[in-house]
Amino acid sequence: MDVEAGKGVSSVELDDDGRIKRTGNVITATTHIVTVVVGAGVLALAWAMAQLGWIAGITIMIIFACISIYTYNLIADCYRYPHPLNGKRNYTYMQAVDAYLGGKMHVFCGLVQYGKLAGITVGYTITTSTSLVAIKKAICFHKRGHHAYCKFSNNPFMIGFGMLQILLSQIPNFHKLTWLSTIAAITSFGYALIGSSLSLAVVVSGKGKTTSLFGNKVGPELSQADKVWRVFSALGNIALACSYATVVYDIMDTLKSYPAECTQMKRANVFGITTMTILFLLCGGLGYAAFGDHTPGNILTGFGFYEPFWLVALGNVFIITHMVGAYQVRKSNPERK
Repeated sequence: MDVEAGKGVSSVELDDDGRIKRTGNVITATTHIVTVVVGAGVLALAWAMAQLGWIAGITIMIIFACISIYTYNLIADCYRYPHPLNGKRNYTYMQAVDAYLGGKMHVFCGLVQYGKLAGITVGYTITTSTSLVAIKKAICFHKRGHHAYCKFSNNPFMIGFGMLQILLSQIPNFHKLTWLSTIAAITSFGYALIGSSLSLAVVVSGKGKTTSLFGNKVGPELSQADKVWRVFSALGNIALACSYATVVYDIMDTLKSYPAECTQMKRANVFGITTMTILFLLCGGLGYAAFGDHTPGNILTGFGFYEPFWLVALGNVFIITHMVGAYQVRKSNPERK
C-alpha cells in the first residue's frame, strides 16, 4: 500500500509531502478494511458463538463492532500531527505513537508489535500445517470412510512452510506486489463463503444440532472453570477477528487529500466494520446452528464436514494460499498488520 516518493514528476502530480498524488477513496479504503478483517479467524467464530450462546454471542459482536468504529475513528484523527486536517503525515502506526506519545512509548510500542509479529507468524505456520493435514484427512476419509483411522503429523508441513517462506523472502518487494491484495480478497471470501454455505446446507436439510440462548452448559462434560476459560477464549477470538489497528495508516496513505483523509477513513470504517459484522454474524450464526454445542474450533479443519470432500479441500487450499501471502506481508514490515 506504499506510495513512493515521486521523482521526475510534475509538482501538480505530487501531494503535499512530495510523494506521487494519492487517488484512493472511501470505496477502496472500505475494500482494504474488509480484506484485512476477513481472515481465517472467521471460521472460528462459530465455536465462539457456541460458548457464548445466541444472546451474548450476537450482542458481543455488535458491541465490539461499535467499539471498533469508535477506536479506529480516533486512530484516523492521528494520521496527521499536530492537526488532523493539515498536519504532517504519519505513515505508520509507530510513527503516530512517536509523534503523539513520545520516544519511550514508541520503543514500548515497537516491542509489543515485534512480539505480536512473532505470535502471528507462528499462528500462520500452525494454521497452514493444520489445513494441509485437513486436506489429507479429507481425501483419506473419502476413500476409507468417515470412521477410518486418518491421522497425520503437522511437523513435516510446518517445516515445508518455513522453507517456502525462506524462498519467497528472496523475492525483492514481494509484499508490495499488487496481486497479493486481490488473491487475499478472493481466498478469504472463498473459504468464508464455503464454510457458511456448508453450514447453511446442514441447517436447511434439517440436520442442525441443538443450540442454546446462553451457550454450552456446565455439567458432567464441562466444568465451571472450563466454561469460564472458553468464554474468555471466545471473547478473544471475536476481538482478534475485529482487529486492524496497525494497518489503518497504510490504508489512509492511499487516500486522496480531499476530502480530508480522516473524514474519508471514518466513513470507510463505518462501511467496512458494518460489512464485517454482517459477515461475522452469518459465519458464526450458521456454523453454530449447524453444529450446536459440539461446534469445532474451525469448521473446515475440525471436520464438522466430510462431504463434499473436494469442497472442504478447496476451502483449505484457500486458507493455505491466504496464509502464504499474509506471512510475507507481515514479516516484511513489523509496523504493519
